[in-house]
Amino acid sequence: MNKIRLLIAALAVFTQTSFAQNFIDKEITFKSPDDSISYAGTLSIPGGNKKSPAVVIISGTGRQDRDGLMAGHKIFKEIADSLANHGYAVLRLDDRGVGKTTGVYEHATTADFATDALLAVKYLRSVPQVDAGKIGLIGHSEGGAIMSIAASKSKDIKFLISLSGLAMNGYDALISQNESIVNNSTLPDYDKARSNDINERMFKTALKYADSANMEAKLNETYNTWKVKDDAYFRTLNIKFDHFRFPVYSFVNYAIGPWYRYFIKYDAAKTMANIKVPVLAINGDKDNYVVPEANLQNWRNYIAAGGNKNVETHLLKNVNHLLLPCITCNQAEIPNIKSGVSPEAFHIIFSWLKKTIK
Repeated sequence: MNKIRLLIAALAVFTQTSFAQNFIDKEITFKSPDDSISYAGTLSIPGGNKKSPAVVIISGTGRQDRDGLMAGHKIFKEIADSLANHGYAVLRLDDRGVGKTTGVYEHATTADFATDALLAVKYLRSVPQVDAGKIGLIGHSEGGAIMSIAASKSKDIKFLISLSGLAMNGYDALISQNESIVNNSTLPDYDKARSNDINERMFKTALKYADSANMEAKLNETYNTWKVKDDAYFRTLNIKFDHFRFPVYSFVNYAIGPWYRYFIKYDAAKTMANIKVPVLAINGDKDNYVVPEANLQNWRNYIAAGGNKNVETHLLKNVNHLLLPCITCNQAEIPNIKSGVSPEAFHIIFSWLKKTIK
């Protein structure tokens, strides 16, 4: 009985120690070289006197704050807290025009966000508690492409971790993402086919005219031509009401913006062949945004094409785009998921970092 009590007491102490916060959070700011943007974020610094390896967390598409608040889950904060408790300094930033970071998000491209990541690395190199020779990037979703661009341009980045990260050409990514969303929706089959058809036509037109001043006119022309044929097709279905709508106005306005013009031309294979550092890529098999198998294969093949075979990939079962364990794994479920990031993902990350960086 005494041995059992001692064991229970020991486990209690271990649990308390494991979940104690062994780091401090510090509010930081730094500016772009031309002073046009002031970046703000949180730097988590592990306790102790040793210099720590460090990472910058890079967000995906859409305006996001430093905590990565998505559908009620503070994904980036959870990742940062866990890494800092394991001895890694972590910098997470508000996106341009979000929170305390200035600038206009809508004016930026994937390449601009890569510049932001490089400036964050430069800032970390100036922090006394950081080991300047062990700084890496963690990219979520589009953050995979962003960190690939950054790593292809800088020798100061020593490792990359992709979390549901993009490793596809921009055009291919848009096609695969939209097909995945459509095919996993509740639309009737005939509307799924119509949706995939118009999406492909519009994306092809956007790619062809991405550098053209008349891109808007060409997109509208493509839609109008399709609409005539689609109306005729729908009449053959003998269905009374047509509920399908393509948001042509909002799509065209979005597509003619700087981000879309750059992204649809993004060449992942060319960029990733220039990555020369160790890479870890993790995807969930229920990811409807970054198609997991194809992207994991690209992380291996595109980087290997440049001579770097130091790439490790993992496909997690029943895990979604936010790396949350899921049951139905649809978008509606995410706000109701009570658990945090997959424990398996954390186990893989820490094991890989231990053998690769520390």
